[in-house]
Amino acid sequence: MPPSSNTLLLAAAGSAALVLAAKTAFSSSSTSSRSSSSDQNEPLDPDECIQADDVIAIFDDLFINMQSVLAQLSQQIQQIQMAGQSIPEPQLRQLLKGEFERALKVKQQAVFDKHDVDEDCLRDATWEFMASDSEEYAKVQKSVERFQRLYENVSGEQIVGRLPNDGKNASSSAVVVEISKEKLLQAAEVYFDALTNSMKAIVDEAKAQGKNLHDPAVAQEIQIAFASKVNDAGEEALQTEGLTLNDFKSAIEKHSSDPEVGRTLAMLQMKQQQQLMALGIGP
Repeated sequence: MPPSSNTLLLAAAGSAALVLAAKTAFSSSSTSSRSSSSDQNEPLDPDECIQADDVIAIFDDLFINMQSVLAQLSQQIQQIQMAGQSIPEPQLRQLLKGEFERALKVKQQAVFDKHDVDEDCLRDATWEFMASDSEEYAKVQKSVERFQRLYENVSGEQIVGRLPNDGKNASSSAVVVEISKEKLLQAAEVYFDALTNSMKAIVDEAKAQGKNLHDPAVAQEIQIAFASKVNDAGEEALQTEGLTLNDFKSAIEKHSSDPEVGRTLAMLQMKQQQQLMALGIGP
């Protein structure tokens, strides 16, 4: 496996569990009409305001759409690499980021139209909810940060928790622990096992409830559950190894040129995909 494939594992293989807003969450304009609930110019009908549930639904839609895009990009790049063409790590990262952002511009407009929202008002409402300390908006913050993590995994930029003009470097402020290759490989097995077990529990629960896994609505529900729960399971597993998710990701980057690391991570990803397929969930 080429060393550059480790970027795919950071961005795509882990996307089922490491699951990202772009720097400002949005990048294209919209002509929709709904307003921000924070608009003080005139009294607004609550039904015409952007509510917390609206922001959650929009970011959940964006997450599902972009996760699918990322999976397709990863398959295309893997095919190129399997054909014997090596893509340098910086070039691969830039390629993934560029294609991801181009697709986001298209997908987000469709999502904005679906939910009948104005881009600027949505941005204002999102930042308002993100800056709040109220438990009322905890689900908004979780949904947005999940999407931020997806973008973070693609771009390599640390943006989770960042707010406009707050002067903070988001998750980059954490001290990263340096770990050996051997420790990384051990942690990777623990991590992927935790992801798979968490996914299996979600799928088993859906089956026990008599849900049809081939129903698009059920499939989306499961993907959202993956994004909400599996990441936490992976982080908790890493904590048993004395590591954070940032430590783990940093170690993958550090050892990205090591063939053994690449092979091991690829095998763990393949094993996970096979187990998911056995459960009735595509890779």
